[in-house]
Amino acid sequence: MSGKSAIEWTEVTWNPTTGCDQVSAGCDNCYALTLAKRLKAMGTPKYQNDGDPRTSGPGFGVTVHPDALDLPRRWRTPRVVFVNSMSDLFHAKVPTAFVRDVFEVIATTPQHTYQVLTKRSTRLRRLADQLSWPANLWIGVSVENASQLGRVDDLRDVPAAVRFLSCEPLLGPLDGLELDGTDWVITGGESGPRARPVDPAWVRGIRDRCQQAEVAFFHKQWGGRTPKAGGRELDGRLWDEMPQLLAH
Repeated sequence: MSGKSAIEWTEVTWNPTTGCDQVSAGCDNCYALTLAKRLKAMGTPKYQNDGDPRTSGPGFGVTVHPDALDLPRRWRTPRVVFVNSMSDLFHAKVPTAFVRDVFEVIATTPQHTYQVLTKRSTRLRRLADQLSWPANLWIGVSVENASQLGRVDDLRDVPAAVRFLSCEPLLGPLDGLELDGTDWVITGGESGPRARPVDPAWVRGIRDRCQQAEVAFFHKQWGGRTPKAGGRELDGRLWDEMPQLLAH
């Protein structure tokens, strides 16, 4: 799947890999896993490889798609691109050579800005010295609760032009969050029929830390049964701050 995105902080998605495995509490109600099952049933070619039923599911086995690599080169206008909305580029089953291929596409299309988000921060850190880092690549890690703050430490060791945190679904306070080396933080509540509630105090705590550290802050949603159910306002306003778009 590649195309226009409904995600507020990006413009399009690009999926050179698909499939993943659950690794932490933030994965419990994974939208991509549910969508992959539906896409397999529809016969979508990229979603016919099943994952481990204990951690993945139908159509959600990790699969690389070399035929998708040229897609960004065909886009005529500059875009903000979320890489792998349906996967994790730093999953252990994605070969290092393929990660390099993705980075090469990014480097050779400097008109676009690319956003890569991972929960596999350990592998991200370990591969950092083996990759060339284009100036139009943003790297982020998911941090859903305090038990995952180690991912922030790993991110600091990565020489990306922009480093960001996705605290969505936010499942607890991040009282120990240190933002040195971070350029941008996204918060959001979980959505869907099993959505776990987010405490506004958790979001305010992160916002206040961002303001103190002069880090861009973006509150995506409060969540609920549908993504837009709770709206987006925090304390009477929208928070849409972003780091500078390097490619624009």
